[in-house]
Amino acid sequence: MLALVALTAQAKTIKTKAPTLQQLSKANPYTVPADWFKTDTITIRGHFEGYDAEKFGFTSMECYYEDVFEKDAVTLVFDIAADGSFEKKFQASYPVCNRFFTRQSKVGFEEIRFFARPGETIDITVKPNEQGQYECYYHNGSSKEAERWLKSSLSMWDLAYPLHVFNGTFPAMDALADQTWQDMLNHLQEEGRNQHFTPLEMQLALADLQVNFVYGVMDFAMHHENAVRKYEPRNGGYEMVILDSVEWLGVRKPENYKALHRVDFDNPLLLTCNQYPMMLNRIQFARPVRSIQYEGLLGEDGAIDNNVETDKKVLLNGMTAYRKLMGTEGDNFLTQLCAYKNMANAFNSWRSNEASIPEILADTTMTVAEREEVAATIQTPGRMMPIYLSVFSNPYIQQKSEAFYAYKLAQTELSTPLPANNAAADLIRSLCAKYPGRYLVIDFWGMNCGPCKSAIQSSKNKRAEIAKRNDVKLIFIAGERTAEGSDAYHNYVKEWLADEETICMTYNDFGRLQELFHFNGIPHYETITPDGRRVRDDLKLDGYYNFDYELNHLKNKLK
Repeated sequence: MLALVALTAQAKTIKTKAPTLQQLSKANPYTVPADWFKTDTITIRGHFEGYDAEKFGFTSMECYYEDVFEKDAVTLVFDIAADGSFEKKFQASYPVCNRFFTRQSKVGFEEIRFFARPGETIDITVKPNEQGQYECYYHNGSSKEAERWLKSSLSMWDLAYPLHVFNGTFPAMDALADQTWQDMLNHLQEEGRNQHFTPLEMQLALADLQVNFVYGVMDFAMHHENAVRKYEPRNGGYEMVILDSVEWLGVRKPENYKALHRVDFDNPLLLTCNQYPMMLNRIQFARPVRSIQYEGLLGEDGAIDNNVETDKKVLLNGMTAYRKLMGTEGDNFLTQLCAYKNMANAFNSWRSNEASIPEILADTTMTVAEREEVAATIQTPGRMMPIYLSVFSNPYIQQKSEAFYAYKLAQTELSTPLPANNAAADLIRSLCAKYPGRYLVIDFWGMNCGPCKSAIQSSKNKRAEIAKRNDVKLIFIAGERTAEGSDAYHNYVKEWLADEETICMTYNDFGRLQELFHFNGIPHYETITPDGRRVRDDLKLDGYYNFDYELNHLKNKLK
């Protein structure tokens, strides 16, 4: 017995050598279809066997979805008919792995996972399995091909979680990253064997592994930067104090991110993962990139010249920074995608700049030559888009950039009507009727949203001024488990929003407003005209900072 115990203890200390990414990939060859990247509609439909709304506890499901080629993330909602059927259509630019979920299930079933390519219709039946538990049964398409992976208990997010919460130095993180990488590969190999993954399923899982690994590393870096600094009240304001100068500088050094070099950022399967947009966000705004972007461009006062030539240098410096961060010699797919996102984010400001040129040319405080010189250097869509298009060597990113530009140029209406026969839109119309002749500025917030509360609390005095105006009304809409709202919600409203128009609704109804206005994160703001039209995204009021100027600017535009 003692010998057996000794052998068991010894076995626990033996570490299994993890396979490499390349070994697992080579053992599961998969050829990516030529039409992997294309824009088309995905349809998810099916039915719940034996559906009864009271028994199941829910009548709809929602999905948080972000197409990285679109400017905004969205919420998708489908209703479940009395016979248990459901259907949802949405546009996609590449294959998608995601889920529709509910928070209100009474039967232990909470999500429908799916994998679909643009142009596909996926049929799904939800019914009890042999153990009596509700389960998804896929009848066709990519979800059927990847069924074992979709139903697998393998969670790359959970395996990468130690990186997200690690509190240590960069060298220590490097060691943890190496161990986490090996653990993820080991778990994938074991799960793949147990579930008999096909080559496609193994390649999808490998892509998911890489995306979650990068997300974890970059999340560590973001949290670590916050951990090595603090803000102290000084001279009537707050001043940043560096707690560890070595680690503070380390956050800015691309060489400290060599853990990323093991990932193939050109792999098109990476985009299928539902964490890809978050990973992209972390890379896009990585501190080393933001530091290198402005090298040699800042004046002694920390200011930067605001003109076309400077923006071009910032773009090219950023491309160099991405290469250093990811350890590549050329501009990989993710580098170009980050540039695409920067382009999309900046476009509205370029359009606003263009609208200001006539004012500049009419400014008599400058000479004619000075006016023309200033106007010639202003960033406009026509000047900036060719610069960005020149750095896109990937054909699909080039195609998407040109389509984005064409769409924005065609966007001539400053406001658009809300859809008919839509309950969420009807709510907005009822608010317009309640406050006739006023613009509505809608603040979507939530009790679990720190930035939402910060914006509400810091704007208390400003909101008191806004309340005196007769041309605008603030509306505060929050989602809660029930439309009555929690005690915590009512206490908060009583303290901070007592004099405001507040609306509390179920998460389901809140999700329908998210779908209507194309957002899935809060705080979020929308502006509605007195005649019930939604103001274009580059003109709407986005919070309370500079509120008076932005509202007057909008009113002048809409005259």
